[in-house]
Amino acid sequence: MHVDVHHNHTHDHEHNITQELLCHLPYAIFAVAFGLVILSFISALMLGFHDAAAAKKGAKVLFHSFHFMHIVFAATGTLITFFRFSKNFAQAIAVGFFSPAFFCTMSDAVLPYIGGRLLGVPMQFHLCFLTELPNVLPFLFVGIINGLIMSRQHHTTLAGFGLSSHAVHITISSLASIFYLVSHGFTQWYAQIGMVFLFLIIAVVVPCTFSDIIVPMIVTKKKNIG
Repeated sequence: MHVDVHHNHTHDHEHNITQELLCHLPYAIFAVAFGLVILSFISALMLGFHDAAAAKKGAKVLFHSFHFMHIVFAATGTLITFFRFSKNFAQAIAVGFFSPAFFCTMSDAVLPYIGGRLLGVPMQFHLCFLTELPNVLPFLFVGIINGLIMSRQHHTTLAGFGLSSHAVHITISSLASIFYLVSHGFTQWYAQIGMVFLFLIIAVVVPCTFSDIIVPMIVTKKKNIG
């Protein structure tokens, strides 16, 4: 009886990826908007609107801090979702490592860079996984360990935590993406804040939702089918 209930629960969460994206889209929109508000205050009070060098220097520190924290949340969320549908430890570790590594890079660096270039900004390209791996790996490993520990909690507790942690995850990701833009050349972001807002929604929503929810669901679904 327990197996049938688990199977039905799994099926309910696997059957429609579009529904998962739509479910989390409102949280992502608010998170990106909140991130832009934070950037506005920081720009006005700390970095200065007219000092491009100071803005880039300060934003670089903030980008790395939020990017590393993003990796922790992404790895944790990926494993929590994975263990809701599968207990394959080796597969969980693989998904918990490669999925956050890929999607955090896409969300925090690759997509913001593309967005900045499309808006006519001579952006500089930077990947922490290539240039700062000794700093990246501790956060990734801690996120994996945290996900393993939290996955042992009761499903009711994890259900509530999953949604709230995903909202925090997206907020941190939006801040990492925003500060990447500023630190790598987009110091006049407020002149195109509308387009920045739209690009950031795409840069944050899709990779974070895939990392936290869709990829672990797809992997466990293929395993169950096989």
